[in-house]
Amino acid sequence: MTLQQLAYFLAVAETRHFTRAAERARVAQPSLSKQIHSLEAELGAPLFNRARGNVTLTAAGEALLPVAKRILSDVDTARLEVAELVGLRRGRIRLGATPSVCVGVLADVLRTFHDAYPGVRLVVEEGGSRDLTAALLGGELDLALVIVPPQGIDPALTSTPILREHLVVASAADATPLPAAVPLDYLRDRPMVMFRVGYDLRETTLHACRAAGFEPLFAVEGGEMDAVLRFVEAGLGLAIVPSLVLPGRPWLRATPLAGAGIRRTVALAHRTDVPPTAAARAFRSVLLGHLDGLVAAGALPVGVEPLR
Repeated sequence: MTLQQLAYFLAVAETRHFTRAAERARVAQPSLSKQIHSLEAELGAPLFNRARGNVTLTAAGEALLPVAKRILSDVDTARLEVAELVGLRRGRIRLGATPSVCVGVLADVLRTFHDAYPGVRLVVEEGGSRDLTAALLGGELDLALVIVPPQGIDPALTSTPILREHLVVASAADATPLPAAVPLDYLRDRPMVMFRVGYDLRETTLHACRAAGFEPLFAVEGGEMDAVLRFVEAGLGLAIVPSLVLPGRPWLRATPLAGAGIRRTVALAHRTDVPPTAAARAFRSVLLGHLDGLVAAGALPVGVEPLR
């Protein structure tokens, strides 16, 4: 089995077409097909169901696909790491982050990092923690800032907790003021703005409300972070959001939840079996240094606690 064969296999799997895969791989179609046949012979199983105009993965192909993606991604990372060591180029970082981190501190960290390492290419993927964890495990990301789930981080990942953020009730600044600390039951029968299905904060909010004995009343649902905050600004309802996302939004008011409230831990994670590249290590240093600076200046948003 060769890397070239895996690359050709991945091209066909993603395009579902041998001719288009050959064009993408910049190789003659008969040569690509020959390599795929050789790979199938070595593995002892067909990888594709071939029908006129319809190429699909077999069960063996489905099993090989994530492995091939991970192997090729690791090879790419190794090439970049060696290139950094010999000074050919400065590298690349594929960084994942949750929406609350993207809206909060990440922009300033990226600016500081880019100023210090202008030759490093930054690729940022915004997503929910479950999707980012899967991308890390699949070799599609080098680092990710994720929310630690109740059961803990996947054991195949190494993580460093960096922040604990308290969730708050966001309301329009010109709306009737809320109690100084909002009990969850206060939200019963009050219109709420809800995130889309699959969004981590949606599941967190629903779980908390149900634990308090009620189903939340949705005024509007289906948004991402920026949309939800704008809907709240427009007075459509209340939303439970991380305190990290509210600084710099004068048309929103943040009110803490009563009692212990709802807290989430943000961690920086990477695959345990793949040491971070020099560029990724440099990013980690800049991130932690930036947070240390915010702590020293007393500039962390209210409700955000450092964990270092």
